[in-house]
Amino acid sequence: MSDDRWSTVLVLGGIRSGKSAFAESLVTDAPSVRYVATAVGGEDDPEWRARIEEHQRRRPQSWSTEETGADPSRLVEVLTEAKPDDTLLVDDLGGWVTALLDPARQPNDDAADVVALAAAVRACPARVVLVSPEVGLSLVPATPVGRAFADALGSTNQALADACDRVALVVAGRAVWLKGGLSAAAAPADPQLDVTTPPPPFPDAEPQLVTPQATESLAAPAAPSVLTEPTMVLPAVGDGAVVFQPGMDLPLPDSDSGPDTRDRLASVDFAGAGLGSLVEAVVFAAGTQFTTVPAPWAAVRVLLLSGIHAGGAAAGDDRVDAERRLVQVENGEGVLSQLAGQAGADVAVLRTGEAAAMEDGPVMDDTAVETALWQGWRLAETAADAGKDLLVLASIGVGTDAVAAAVTAATSGAEPVAVLPRVLQPGGVFDDNAWMRRAAAVRDALHRIRQEPRGAKDILRELGGPDLAVATGVLLGAASRRVPVLVDGPVGVAAGLIARDLASQTRHWTLLPDAGRLALTRQGADVLGLEPVLDLGLGLGEGANALAALPLLRTAIRLAATVPVHPSLLTGHGDDGATDLLVPNDADVDLAEPEPHGPGPATTDE
Repeated sequence: MSDDRWSTVLVLGGIRSGKSAFAESLVTDAPSVRYVATAVGGEDDPEWRARIEEHQRRRPQSWSTEETGADPSRLVEVLTEAKPDDTLLVDDLGGWVTALLDPARQPNDDAADVVALAAAVRACPARVVLVSPEVGLSLVPATPVGRAFADALGSTNQALADACDRVALVVAGRAVWLKGGLSAAAAPADPQLDVTTPPPPFPDAEPQLVTPQATESLAAPAAPSVLTEPTMVLPAVGDGAVVFQPGMDLPLPDSDSGPDTRDRLASVDFAGAGLGSLVEAVVFAAGTQFTTVPAPWAAVRVLLLSGIHAGGAAAGDDRVDAERRLVQVENGEGVLSQLAGQAGADVAVLRTGEAAAMEDGPVMDDTAVETALWQGWRLAETAADAGKDLLVLASIGVGTDAVAAAVTAATSGAEPVAVLPRVLQPGGVFDDNAWMRRAAAVRDALHRIRQEPRGAKDILRELGGPDLAVATGVLLGAASRRVPVLVDGPVGVAAGLIARDLASQTRHWTLLPDAGRLALTRQGADVLGLEPVLDLGLGLGEGANALAALPLLRTAIRLAATVPVHPSLLTGHGDDGATDLLVPNDADVDLAEPEPHGPGPATTDE
């Protein structure tokens, strides 16, 4: 039995119902997942192969894949061999039944195989999630083969539903629990909370929008232009029907544009090897812009969140100094403002309030979690409505490093003391006594929740606080509006881990320009599958690191779009470099032996 008080779950749903994404969201808290793929065939079916590849792209890099293919008995073996610490995701039982009914295996006692599978699920010591199509709601198939498949799958679903701790039905991306009650990760803990109605915003929580001016010198910034009228009217989200729960159906970047752009860059007329690691930024921009020739980001907004965390997490932090830095940004001063001015970005500053000490109890209640998620979602929507094509997620706060370490440990299995950063004081002095108080707070908090559910909203309630919840909502809202996000520090990456548990698509809209020197950022990014584009080791502050790298990312994207193809790869001198590339070993290349110039070889003819 897992910390979420379940060991086995059966997820049912129709075609394109969102059942696979929901199942994946149930296991995203596991350090690693063994993905058991049952699909057979597809070699001669491009559309079916594309579906399989879409599923593969969604899986984190820490997951491994086991193919059971045409041997249905292999699934029983995998379940039998599993260890208590393993997490298995079987997708899906429709493929298993297809292999079961293969004429090459007949005659066979298929009913006995179903019983054996159900018994293996009951006895399996691992955490298991099984995905299966629900075909019982459709018409009776017109062919004998179709009826046999529907009957066998229906019998399998009934047997597995009886064997599993919980059963969920997914319809149109919404999950309904049929067995085992509502999961803490899938429903609000407060039954009176109507999650279909947006909660009211935080009191006095409207962000202040600042537009720093570009300067000739970073050392001498000009006075900022601060908007004095209400700067952000936060509208209701859509029709108010968005529910923050695992399996949210959000869009993905284009799966073809990125790879096509990578192929195109191999032929661009660079003098040397090309853009190096900056290629990843170009590929990311291509996928999120749905084009093989992306444009540099032109309208950037920095979302700067300020959160205060009480208790041991704040050891060594100076609240007065944190407030001073926030006021600097609001006045268009400081490092972040100067970099934003150079990038032509505006900055939305939001104070999210204070969270309780995580070692003593929950840091916020369930209503506050919902409110903060909505606040972040609306911040992203407002930026999209304002025409912004890139968001930079930034944080200035008190106790944020310790809280991010606790969240990362709770969601990824990381060792807290290995990722908790040392406490750096002004002047380059480390305060190790403060670090020990932070480490104790993280240890006590994780011990306190050891028997509690580990769903995304549970983690926000128990550990995260309002700033992490708002940041999570920003990532979800940005993905819903297809707006890419740059993150570069502990808060942004920790929010990415939580957002992934609600919608795995969010990480595909997120780019990590530089991981800095913090093990906390690198550990969380590795779990998310975010590879830093650059290795600059920047430590300018969360958000400022991304802004410092932004000009280089823009330059790479601009070069990729404007530099033509190498002349040797063109079909003719008049080609503009955009079409008619000659591919080596292409079928159109004439490989006939040329006519010799001069006398031929000697002959013996008389």
